[in-house]
Amino acid sequence: MRLDFHTHGKLAKKLPFSTVYTDWLFGEAKSAGLDALCLTEHFNTLQFADLYGYLASVSRRVGDALELENSLRVFPGMETDVAEGGHILSIGPLEAILELNRRLEPYKEKGKFLPFEQLMDLFDQYPVMVGCGHPFRAPGHVPEMPQEQLRRLKFLDLNGKDLALDQERTERLTYDLGEKLGMPVVSGSDTHQAVQYGCVFTIFQRDCVTLAELREEMEAGRYEIHLSGNAAFQVRTACLLKRSLKQIHALGGDYVAVLTQEDAE
Repeated sequence: MRLDFHTHGKLAKKLPFSTVYTDWLFGEAKSAGLDALCLTEHFNTLQFADLYGYLASVSRRVGDALELENSLRVFPGMETDVAEGGHILSIGPLEAILELNRRLEPYKEKGKFLPFEQLMDLFDQYPVMVGCGHPFRAPGHVPEMPQEQLRRLKFLDLNGKDLALDQERTERLTYDLGEKLGMPVVSGSDTHQAVQYGCVFTIFQRDCVTLAELREEMEAGRYEIHLSGNAAFQVRTACLLKRSLKQIHALGGDYVAVLTQEDAE
């Protein structure tokens, strides 16, 4: 099973949710060879609940995942900022993710983010698996937390964007922290649009549909991480495309139509 642990369903947090864009993303994820992904959408993105409401309406429940018509399985999740700087990934049943997002409503603005310990206390109340996204990306400070707090995490994200920018540093620091904490290191592309899919993903020996199955395989080490030889190019291209599409929107254009329309020829 090829799984991407860190993905997004929108181009950017402040842009409106588009069913057409999200459908395109999921179709491209399948075309890139993925069997499943964790949709770790930003907790303070516009229309968070609308995104998941739409996803639920076009999928069927399989274990803890939502399976789309193209057979891609989506594990609901969320990416949450912490006051100390850094991002925490949570993956779990749809209802748990939606309720957590509602409870985090008072803490969605910069300057109001929950501290790491309080956020982990909140997550402990729900059946979610929690990890640290791109732990060594500036200005994050999660690795500086006391070890007793860090051990509350269940995994670390070897992030595609960071690998593309500096593979040696990203691998060295992330794997060293994982070894120190006795914690699995898995991988996610961090894509907001489709060019980045496949730059890195985690290959499991077992086909998993529940969090319990995922955790069992992760803790047993029955997986490997695949990094594309084109990862750096994919990430650079994705960043350029994202900036261009956001500029189209800012100028009043329809970036979704520009991106998804078929070639006139």
